[in-house]
Amino acid sequence: MAETTQPRIARHKAYYTELEEGRTYLWCRCGRSRSQPFCDGSHRGTDFLPVRHVAAVKGEEVLFCGCKHTKTPPFCDGSHNNLLADYPEDDPGSEANRAIPEVPCGEGGRSILNGGCYVFSTERAPKHERGGLRWCTVIGPELGSIHQSQFHFETGGAGDPPVIAFGERDVVLFVTEGEAEVTISGRTFAAKTHSGVYVAPGEAFRVTGPGDGGGAPVKFLASACPRASAPEWLDRMPDNFDAAHPERVVPLDPAQRQGMANRYFQMLVDRSVGSEVVTQFIGHIPLSKAEPHRHLYEETLIVLSGAGCMWTENLKAPVEAGDVIFLPRKQLHSLEATSPEGMLVVGTIYPGDNPAINY
Repeated sequence: MAETTQPRIARHKAYYTELEEGRTYLWCRCGRSRSQPFCDGSHRGTDFLPVRHVAAVKGEEVLFCGCKHTKTPPFCDGSHNNLLADYPEDDPGSEANRAIPEVPCGEGGRSILNGGCYVFSTERAPKHERGGLRWCTVIGPELGSIHQSQFHFETGGAGDPPVIAFGERDVVLFVTEGEAEVTISGRTFAAKTHSGVYVAPGEAFRVTGPGDGGGAPVKFLASACPRASAPEWLDRMPDNFDAAHPERVVPLDPAQRQGMANRYFQMLVDRSVGSEVVTQFIGHIPLSKAEPHRHLYEETLIVLSGAGCMWTENLKAPVEAGDVIFLPRKQLHSLEATSPEGMLVVGTIYPGDNPAINY
C-alpha cells in the first residue's frame, strides 16, 4: 500500500501521559508527527486525521498508542507486542545487570525489591489454621497493596473447610494443585488444576476435594478486589448465587491462547464470566529476560512452573514454582525465565482488562 495509507510506527511502546482536566488533546494517528504522541500537522497529504480526546478528570493517566496500530484509538491496546517477531528483551549478562545484587528470601517468606515489589514464597510462609484449611496472606494492605489482596489456602486439615466471603468484592480463585469442588453461594462446580474461578460481589464460596472433602488436598489462591484485610468466615453458605452469569470456572485450554510476539497467554476470568474490573490470565514466558517495562494496573503473578528471576531498578530476586510476585502500579520490572522450557505464570490485574498493555 502507499505510504500515505499506512501509519508509521513512532515507537512500539505506549506514551504514558498525565492529562489536564478539560483540555483537548489531538493524538497523532499517522505516526509522522515530531511531537509524539500528539499531532503537529504532518498528516497533511495522507489519509489520516488526528483523534481528539478531552480529559475528563484532573490528573487522568492514559497510555497513548505509539505504534499507531491500536484498535482502540487513541489508547494503547497491546497491538505493539505483535509488530515484532520476538518480545522485546534485555540482556541479563550485560555489565550493568551483572552488578545488580540478589535479594534473599527474608522473614515471612518475602524477598523485598524496589518500590514495594516483592517475591513471596507460599511454601516458606507461616500458615494459620481454620477448620480444614491452612492459609496465609500473600498480598494485603499491611504488605503495601492499594488495590487488591491475595490469600493462599490449602485443604486437608482436620475438619471441614469453612465458608469464605469477602463482602461486596470481586473474588478470583486459581487452583494451583488438586481437583476441586467449588461451591459458590449454593451452586457447585468442578475445577481442575490450573483453572480460574470467579466469585461475584456478595457471594461466598467453599473449596473441597471431590466427594465433599473426601478427595486429595487442594491448593488455591484467592484474590479480592478491592483489597481486604482478611477473609470472612461464615457459619453457613448463603443462597444468593448470581444466575446472570451461570458459568464461573475457566480451565486451561490451549485452543484459547492468544499470541504476543513469541509469547502467549489465555484469558481466564474476565467479562465473559461476569468480572467487569478484575482480570485473570495464564501465560508462557520463554527462556529470556523481558525488557524493563511498567503497567498502570496493580498485578500479582503466580509462578506455576519453571524458574527465573524478578528484576526491578537495582535489585533482583530468584523465583520458582509456587512463588507469588507482587507488582505495584507503575513499578519498573522485568521477569526473566531461566528454565530451558520457560516459565508458566498466572496473573491477576486490577483495575484492568488487558494484560498486553505496557509502557
